This record gives sequence, C-alpha cells and structure tokens, in this order.
Amino acid sequence: MIGSPRPLPDFALEVYLERREFEARYDLCGSDCESWSIEEILAFGNDDDRKRWSTMRLGYIPVQGSPELRDAIAGSYEAIAPDDVLCFAGAQEGIFCAMHALLEPGDDAVVLVPGYQSAESLPAALANVRAVSLEYRDGWHLDLARVEAALGPKTKLLAVNFPNNPTGCIPDRATFDALVGLCRARGTYLLSDEVYRGIELDRAKQLPQAADLYERALSLNVVSKAYGLAGLRVGWIATRERALIERMTKLKHYLSICNAAPSELLATIAIRARAAIFERNRAIVACNLPLLDDFFARHAGRFEWYHPDGGCVAFPRYTGAASVDAFCEDLLERAGVLLLPGSTFESPHAAVPHGRFRIGFGRASIEPHLRAFDRYLESA
Repeated sequence: MIGSPRPLPDFALEVYLERREFEARYDLCGSDCESWSIEEILAFGNDDDRKRWSTMRLGYIPVQGSPELRDAIAGSYEAIAPDDVLCFAGAQEGIFCAMHALLEPGDDAVVLVPGYQSAESLPAALANVRAVSLEYRDGWHLDLARVEAALGPKTKLLAVNFPNNPTGCIPDRATFDALVGLCRARGTYLLSDEVYRGIELDRAKQLPQAADLYERALSLNVVSKAYGLAGLRVGWIATRERALIERMTKLKHYLSICNAAPSELLATIAIRARAAIFERNRAIVACNLPLLDDFFARHAGRFEWYHPDGGCVAFPRYTGAASVDAFCEDLLERAGVLLLPGSTFESPHAAVPHGRFRIGFGRASIEPHLRAFDRYLESA
C-alpha cells in the first residue's frame, strides 16, 4: 500500500539544497558527474537511434521501461535478464517502491549510515530500523561484525551503498562477499545502491553488482551519478525476484506510471556507451583529486582530508573553532561557495561523526571554486 504508517521527516539534504543549490556561484558539494548535452549523447548512438530521436512520438511507454532500455540495462549485468529490470523516474522512486514492496509493520531493517536519507527514513516509517555506522580509521571502513550483530531473526532487509555517499567507502571484495553471505544465510533481502559504480579510479576496488551474486538482492542504479545524466531522471532496480518486480510495478502505477520516452531513449544510448562515458568521468575525477590534495595540504590546520575509495564525493572534517554548519553558511554567504554540512546526514538510529561536510569532485573545472574557497580562508 502506498503511504507510511509513520510520518516521514523532512528530507534534510533536499531542504538544505533547495534554497542554495541554484543560487550558489560555486557548487562544491554536487554529488553527480559532469553532465552531457543531448547532442553529445546522440553522438554515441547509431543512425537508427538518431532517427528514432527525431521522429519520436511523445506518447506513453511501457510501465516497466522500454524493451530497448531494459535490454541495455540487462547487458550491464552477468545474471540479469530484461524481465528482471524495472525502470523508475530516478533512484528515489525505486527506493520508495522497494521499501514499500518489502517491508511491513513488525519487520526489521538494517541500514548503513551515513547515507542517503530515504534509505533510512522510508524503512523507519514502515518497520523497525537498526543502523550501523561506517567507522573512520585513516579512511572509512565497514565493520562486518557490527552488521552481523544488528541482523536479527526478523530482519527482512539490509540496505547498503557502495561506493558510499557521502564517504566514498568501498569495502574489500571479501567483506562484501561475507555481507552477501550473511543475507543468504538468513533469507534477508539486500538492497544495494550502486549509483557510483563505474568511476572507481582503482578498478580493483570495484565490487560486483549484488543482483549478480544473490537471488534476493536488489541492485539500484540511475544515470544521474556515475553517468552524469541527472536531468534524464531514469533509474532502475535489477533483481531476480520476479514477484518483487510485480509488487513494485503495482506501486509505480500510483507514482510516475512510466518514464518520459525521450529520457529513456537517451538513457539507452548512454548505457550502451557506458565504457566511454565512465572513461571520461574517471578522467575528471583523476584530474580533480590532486587539486583537492593540494588545497587541503595548504589548509591542513583547518581540515582533515582523505582519499575516498571511489565515487565522486568525500566527507572531510572541519577542525576550526566554529561549528561546521556555521562555517558552511559563512562560506556560502561571503564567498558563494556551497558545501554540504554533515548535519544533513545525521541519523536518529546511530551516531554519524560530527564536524564533517560533503565535497564533490565529479564535475569539470573546479579550479575557480577552489580559488574562491582559498580566498575565503585567507581572508578569514
């Protein structure tokens, strides 16, 4: 049933950004990669793609997603068929449908924090939630023993996100396999948010997609983050649980019903061309990380910086006297530089380290943003 037995809290991240994101002169907290133009995406297609684009009729398309899009998505997995894919209007709709299709009052769910709020708030509105915090020890780490301790006999769902937003954490392959094993041993569903997969600079750190490993896994993805196509609003869930696909489809009937046909065609082209798209975006990340290394080295007395394992966001610590919230507000007001304070990732279920902020480095030409940040720190 659509709706929640408990009221949903305000989405802290979205509330914070809606007043600031489009007014800031220098957005340094963006969580996506550099966007593409329609012309650039069409150039990845073939003559038939471009003809379909120019002659497209703007009517309804299948609720599950166009056959071409689901075929392209399935081709990015090893054990997924097109009928194992359900497309959504972004990842947020997918999270909403998955949580409502899986959870009922009395169920338990385990989530990791810090993370995307809806992966915690939605299950908390539907069931009982336990949270496990990622730990910082010269980088971010997942303590598998703490996850195992949180899983109980009524745990219906474990929700994870790797590479993690906002920390960039990726566990090693052995830990991830053990995480899957914990779910399999209990029959627990695993919702794996994989929206940053594909742009890891160290390819050895790239994890397999959960739906390829486990029959009760749901792999969540979207073209917004690693692809750099947030404006298309196309996401999907891949799972071998066909009955779950049917339940989520019935929920989607009450939401978007179907995606926009132009968006699905452009997403189809992009997913087929994912190797080239990820290559460009990895190059941007590879260019930006040394700039951040130099910036934080110059200001080592004010920040604690580390290299994330993957993705295009990090969660450094501000060590100044003021609160990180006051620091971010002053930086925006005086210099026009937008960072995302860690308070927007706070959890009612587990501690999230204080004094941190999210910084993004997936977009091209961040040098002017860092120069403005530099000027602010020098003047302060």
